[in-house]
This record gives sequence, structure tokens and C-alpha cells, in this order.
Amino acid sequence: MKIALLSRNGKLYSTRRLVEAAEARGHQIEVVDVLRCYMNIAPNCTEIHYRGRKLEGFDAVIPRIGASVTFYGTAVVRQFEMMGTYSVNESQAITRSRDKLRAHQLLARHGIGMPITGFAHSPDDTKDLMSLVGKAPLVIKLIEGTQGQGVVLAETDQAAESVIDAFRGLDAYFLVQDFVAEAKGADIRCFVIGNKVVAAMMRQAKSGEFRSNLHRGGTALAVKLTPDERRTAIEAAKAMGLNIAGVDILRSNKGPVVMEVNSSPGLEGIETVTQIDIADRIIEFIENNARQGRTKTRGKS
Repeated sequence: MKIALLSRNGKLYSTRRLVEAAEARGHQIEVVDVLRCYMNIAPNCTEIHYRGRKLEGFDAVIPRIGASVTFYGTAVVRQFEMMGTYSVNESQAITRSRDKLRAHQLLARHGIGMPITGFAHSPDDTKDLMSLVGKAPLVIKLIEGTQGQGVVLAETDQAAESVIDAFRGLDAYFLVQDFVAEAKGADIRCFVIGNKVVAAMMRQAKSGEFRSNLHRGGTALAVKLTPDERRTAIEAAKAMGLNIAGVDILRSNKGPVVMEVNSSPGLEGIETVTQIDIADRIIEFIENNARQGRTKTRGKS
């Protein structure tokens, strides 16, 4: 097969591993900087050009699109789809998962466990907004935040009001969620490929921090999932329409709750911790599913 790997940096661990896995299985793979692509959008003339030449003849696309380039990146993926090229994660599924509000609405509609969530821009009554979620401590997060940025833990009602007022002043959309204290600063990253969780790791926040992101000094170890956790992760990926996803869940007193569904999950941490060759499994999935003109979107709206 001929595969296009959409990535802004060919030196990144995830990009290098996917290239290695594809080549080891006998495929031709090209790393394409998505922001350097440009498109011809015309009836009966759908083209993508890159560095002065037309991109054509690809059997599959692997989108590795950062949050900051979602709009343009998904436009390029959509152009490949219009050309009949199979994308392991389709453009619509990526945009669903990147929109935190839309993602939470889809999770709620599918009955998937998640924290009690309120959404607002500039509420007239901050106390009423907080009452929708419950008493402090509360987690308040900007819609556009990534890797734990724009996420604040308010330990008192007064602190929560102050943070909400500050976010209002930023003219920003934000979520207010109940804090799952029993998780004790740990979450579980489930790596979903197709209808299987192929690897899982528990990430523990460093002392004094509630965000467990490895970028923020968290630690990780392999973990065995319960059947309910495994099922929740798979259903969350399905709700977004994603074939490849990193689903972050917390262990709460009410069962597993989904915090986020990531359409471009990193490979380094979870491959290192679990010693599972996830890159090879992604290429294998593409081998079994890539067909010209075939779409795999499973979610709705």
C-alpha cells in the first residue's frame, strides 16, 4: 500500500514509529506536512498539491493533526476523502472529538459515563451554573485547552466563582465539571484500535497536582482494565466515529467516567510503559480495512 502520514514533524516519536511499522510490513509511506498542502476545490477536479507536485495514488491516510491546526488539517483530510482515499480517522470524527462540548454531548446521548458537566460563555447567574454541577471542588476548563492547559481546580465555591468570572472576562467558552476526588489524581489512557482496547496505562499526577498529563510530570504504569472500563472506552471511540483513539477515563464511585477522547493519541508513553507495538497494530488495522472510497465513520452528528 501507499500511505500518507499527515504530520507536522517527521522526527516525532509517534511519526517515526508509524513509518517504521509501515515499512517493516512492506508498505510505502510518506510523511506530509499538512500545513504545506494546498488544494484545488472544483467540480470533477479534486486535487491536493504538496511542495509543487500533486499527491495521488495513496491507498490510505493516517491523520496526526495537532489541536492548533484542526481546522486546516481536517480540511486536507476531507479533501483526501473526496478523492476516495481511506482515512483511518475521518475528518468529521476528528472535529467531533476536538470540540469538547460536542464530544460531551455525544457521550451523554450515548449514555456513556462522564462527569456532571455544565457549559457556559457568560452566565448571568454564576451560582445557578455551579448548582447544575454540584458543590466544590469543581473543575473548570476552557473548551480550547489541550494537555491540561486552561484547566483549573476550584476547591471552594468562592474560588469557583472567581475562576468563572475570570473566564467570562476572556470572552471564552468553558465547561464546569464535578471533581472526581476518589480518582486521587490518576486517570487511565485506553488506546482503542477498531473495536478493541489494545493497550492501557494508568497516569498518576505528581504531588500537589491534579492533572495527570505526562507533559506535566505525571508518571505511568501498565494497568489491567475491568470489563466495564474496556467497554466504556470502546463505546466512547464509537460515539465519536474514531477508529483510532486515546480514551481517558477516571475510576469513580459510580464506575468509569470518560474525560476526553483523543483522535491523535501519542505512542511514546504507552508503548514504553506497556511494551506493546501499537504502531504495528495500527498499520495492520489499515491493511484489513483500507478500500478505495470506503468510509468508516460510525458516530452521528
